[in-house]
Amino acid sequence: MPKPPSTDAVPDVLLVVGEPRTSEPLAALLELAGHRTVAVDSATEAHVLLSERRFDLVILDVTLADTEALRHSRRLLAPDRPAVLLLTGSGEFLGSLPGGGPGGADGQPVDAPGRVAEVLARARQLVRREGPAGWDGALRYGDLVLDDATRRARRGERAIELTPAEYRLLRCLLVNAERVLSKEQIGRHVWDDPPTDGAIERLVSRLRRKVNGDQAALIHTRRGFGYWLGRAVQP
Repeated sequence: MPKPPSTDAVPDVLLVVGEPRTSEPLAALLELAGHRTVAVDSATEAHVLLSERRFDLVILDVTLADTEALRHSRRLLAPDRPAVLLLTGSGEFLGSLPGGGPGGADGQPVDAPGRVAEVLARARQLVRREGPAGWDGALRYGDLVLDDATRRARRGERAIELTPAEYRLLRCLLVNAERVLSKEQIGRHVWDDPPTDGAIERLVSRLRRKVNGDQAALIHTRRGFGYWLGRAVQP
């Protein structure tokens, strides 16, 4: 029996890429950015998954030999079909098919192919625009709320003013709540270029003061490991 559509705040992404050197880092970055990923290495497997559950985005390697299996997928023809992002096996971005399937009119290669970073940026744009079912655009942990649409935060009735970097850091911590993130993981999500440890420490310190204020601490340091967001200090 097909699984019901997801109704939580986490976008579901189906990654159909045959080359592990592309699929593995892309899946890791998507999950760090707050997406739930399922990765397969053939279009035939993807066709089966699409018949069983709803995805918000399909990232498809067009060099796979069996992509024809997806052309007639009922999920890619349905009114609420996912957006489709087209790649080559090496991770080059060819184009996107918002609200369509492989072979549609928007699937022509772009003039300047990119790599994994460009694919991740385009995936974020498509998922934000389509939006998973039941998602109001806000991330929550207890009385802490971050509105993705306005990029504003609040803690209870207290508004929290954020810089762009603080917003990206808070979002990273919220989508990975109660999970310790290393400085390397935070650096990949918040900065375009690798930051220094000092830059990360200063940003975390500023955000911690803003979020915690005079209330119970939500942002914590796990010495030797990294930082995490949650209600109680982990052992």
